[in-house]
Amino acid sequence: MGNFDRKIEVFADFFIHHNGYKTVLLGLKNTALIAVIGLIIGIVIGTIIATVRVLPKTNKLVKALNGVAGLYVSLFRGTPIVVQLLVFYYVLMPLMNIHMTSVTVAICVFGLNSGAYISEIMRSGIQSVDPGQMEGGRSVGLSYGTTMLRIIMPQAIKNILPTLGNEFISLIKETSVVSFVGATDLYVAFNRIGSNSYEFMIPYLVMALIYIIIVVVITLLIKIMERSLRKSDKSM
Repeated sequence: MGNFDRKIEVFADFFIHHNGYKTVLLGLKNTALIAVIGLIIGIVIGTIIATVRVLPKTNKLVKALNGVAGLYVSLFRGTPIVVQLLVFYYVLMPLMNIHMTSVTVAICVFGLNSGAYISEIMRSGIQSVDPGQMEGGRSVGLSYGTTMLRIIMPQAIKNILPTLGNEFISLIKETSVVSFVGATDLYVAFNRIGSNSYEFMIPYLVMALIYIIIVVVITLLIKIMERSLRKSDKSM
């Protein structure tokens, strides 16, 4: 126990007296920014792609858009996110003479990657809605787009809410790879404390605990939202 207590003391010393907490707070902020904004971008892109892919293939434009959407999904689902980060940061940005911070790059790549997965989640949600809902909306004079926006989408989102929550949790955990492009996240923050103190056990244990707490909080929030949506359905 004495050795373990010494490890805790070393960690506490670097965390408090050597401003390790500032690095951790920065890492936590960046992790939250990348995951939250990445999810929002992913939802927007995913919804657009899912809508395109469920449109009736009645003309060449829709078929072409469907092909582009399918290629996009295959590209981002077929390569690891760390490869996407490296290609975007070290290949595409220099070629296109684009200057962005590593955190901004991570947000963009995570958003694009998430969009590919959410598009499939959203597509399954749309297809899970009774086809009669679309027919009912069209029969009362609503356009295809209005019916999709006001009738189909709200029901689809209710159906996929738990899966969207899982996607958010995955984004939180996957942010640990942003260190490859020089961004500071939770992993980088605690790794610095370990490297400076030459003691990695406690920093890594605390890091794991923080990730667990974040996931538990997100899971609870999703359950609360699900209960709220079920109550609203019953009240209707």
